[in-house]
Amino acid sequence: MRRRDVLRLSALAGAAGALTLDPVTFPDAAAQDGQARDGQADGGGREETRTVTGHLPVGAPDFVYLPVEVPRGAREIAVSYTYDSPRVPPGTQGNACDIGIFDERGTALGGRGFRGWSGGARTEFAISAEQATPGYVPGPVRPGTWHVVLGPYTVAPEGLRYDVTVTVRYGASGRTPAPVYPPHRAKGRGRAWYRGDCHLHTVYSDGKRTPAEVAAAARAAGLDFITTTEHNTHSGHRAWDGLWGDDLLILTGEEVTTRNGHVVALGVDPGVFIDWRYRARDNAFGRYAREIRRAGGLVVPAHPHATCVGCNWKFGFNEADAVEVWNGPYTADDEMTIAEWDNTLVAAVRGPGRGWLPAMGNSDAHREPQVVGLPQTVVLADDLSREAIQEGLRAGRSWIAESSAIDLSFEAVGGRGQHAGIGERLAVAGDEEVTVRLRVSGAPGCGVRFVTDQGQLYATMLSASGTGAAEWRTTSSYAAYVRAEVRHPPADGGASGLPGAMAALTNPIWLGGRDTD
Repeated sequence: MRRRDVLRLSALAGAAGALTLDPVTFPDAAAQDGQARDGQADGGGREETRTVTGHLPVGAPDFVYLPVEVPRGAREIAVSYTYDSPRVPPGTQGNACDIGIFDERGTALGGRGFRGWSGGARTEFAISAEQATPGYVPGPVRPGTWHVVLGPYTVAPEGLRYDVTVTVRYGASGRTPAPVYPPHRAKGRGRAWYRGDCHLHTVYSDGKRTPAEVAAAARAAGLDFITTTEHNTHSGHRAWDGLWGDDLLILTGEEVTTRNGHVVALGVDPGVFIDWRYRARDNAFGRYAREIRRAGGLVVPAHPHATCVGCNWKFGFNEADAVEVWNGPYTADDEMTIAEWDNTLVAAVRGPGRGWLPAMGNSDAHREPQVVGLPQTVVLADDLSREAIQEGLRAGRSWIAESSAIDLSFEAVGGRGQHAGIGERLAVAGDEEVTVRLRVSGAPGCGVRFVTDQGQLYATMLSASGTGAAEWRTTSSYAAYVRAEVRHPPADGGASGLPGAMAALTNPIWLGGRDTD
């Protein structure tokens, strides 16, 4: 097949730039059509292969589409690819290229043609009616123009040379198994605090654990619920058959992985795919945030200050339902995110009707030795169901812990006996005394801090056993909100003045009469 490096730059509506190459064709497609029509043969056992080579320069579009004319009689389509990895100077990005595929229904943003994405986790995949490589969706291989999509994430100064091999295998199409999805409800304990991890990966994207291994790790971590969030694919939604139970609720979701940040679509309807092919400059994110909500999910920007390429969150927080302030083992980028999140709380104090953004934490665990449930979000919910857990997260009735070993309670009490818990408002007059109480267990050697719209206003140490209580008095005129942090001792003994790593963190209790919900 004749190849041109650049045929045309196209602008998909609302999408980042895209490049379309010459199509891959199979010369005997017409003959295969004739055989199928005449009933002479189904081509069983026969296959054809084509290989395309090319070069992408620095500044290549985000997505490169290779059309594939799939003939009638195809039973399976298989794709493999390679690209070069030239040495680059220190501080210079090398080559990294993702891959996926769309079927004959097209590549339109948010359209029905999506059939799978493996990013850079796999070098080959196959799709048939009966089965598909993890990350891809099984179903009939219908005739028409399919598109293999390359995503040159970073390109070395010399450019990126690629080889894409497409194989079509002929034969009678099989039957696609009906998907079995997790139920929306588990037995639970009625209204209670439930622990969960809502950012997890398996072999269905770039993780190394199977769904069964993740479910086992979640139970070992003392979790009540998890969310499956593969990168840019919903194919893993059907992979949890038999892994849920009375003790474990499994929600379906996706980590929508754009070039300008990642967002967890938390608890969307099973089988729903959310597109990722846009940047902040395309002004398209609002559309997909609304799609997440229409599918019953929450919009949760993930690791906003992570240092990996494309991981920094550039879309703002106006469309967010919550924000992941703690991602995996506690690091400096989590500290930055918490500081940014605290600023949003201060902004919520200004003006009536201004909402506030709850915080949550997740492990983002991909493989051993990454720990499922480090951290975990503890949610007050009416029962162990998708709707109740989401409602608790949306309302901010939640706190974050590094493990199930840590437990806490946090409350504010007015002078006349009024009471408010995490995520709630204590309606008191500006000069009325408020008592804030925190009880903690399972945090040996840790210290406690109370943080308000003015910053930290109270701190104390827990006992060596890690069990203890802290109490502080204030007024709503002095503190518009109070939130609690439980921290490990600073690694440098306090010489730098920087706080230690987080062990637990609450959402705020709001003080005063004005509603910020």
